[in-house]
Amino acid sequence: MDRLKNSGFYKLRFFIRPEEFESVLKLFEHKQAQFYLTNYAQTEHDHNQVYEAYRSFYHYFTAEEKRNDGHPFFVYSISVASDNESSGFFARNEGVHFPYYGRWAEDELPCILLSFPKGFQMDLEDENGKYYIYEDIRDHKPLTYKFFDEIKDSINKMTKPLRFSAHDADAMKVQKPSVRISHDAIHDLSKSWIFSKYGLVINGKKGGLMDAENMEKKNSDQ
Repeated sequence: MDRLKNSGFYKLRFFIRPEEFESVLKLFEHKQAQFYLTNYAQTEHDHNQVYEAYRSFYHYFTAEEKRNDGHPFFVYSISVASDNESSGFFARNEGVHFPYYGRWAEDELPCILLSFPKGFQMDLEDENGKYYIYEDIRDHKPLTYKFFDEIKDSINKMTKPLRFSAHDADAMKVQKPSVRISHDAIHDLSKSWIFSKYGLVINGKKGGLMDAENMEKKNSDQ
């Protein structure tokens, strides 16, 4: 039996305005979710502190001038309780690589990764001793999985795939990271220091979102 079947994570990468992120936080409030820093003390943050942490992260990357004190981090483990279930998500900032004249740029575009494990560890024992396998999390934590889906749907409704052009070795090349971004966030990011520093370009009149939308429609028509 493949003990690693169902291993890995469901993942969602996104970048939205703080006001939009606040609406996502309200979904967590309804589930009485608890946010913990990943430090040794597992410091708990209330929703106002989580919002301020995201707002600081967002404004660092969308500012017209880069700060010299290093970018803030957004990293939390999230405990969620639904009826008799208890489970959790993990949220952390990630960087989006892009080329700059034949090599990777030293800076990266921002996004938040929200993840939820696909497997539920089962401790078993056979004639050879104890071992474990991962069973489908949806069978053991259906309410938590449904909540993750609810968050995903909420973010998907306010976002489109991020599409932008960067300077490759010979010419501008369209980048297609697995990140979703809202219309307002792409507007802010297009005026940021990182877009200015590397000459990044949003395709289309509506900040690249129209191109992404047309691309999705084209693919669905095929």
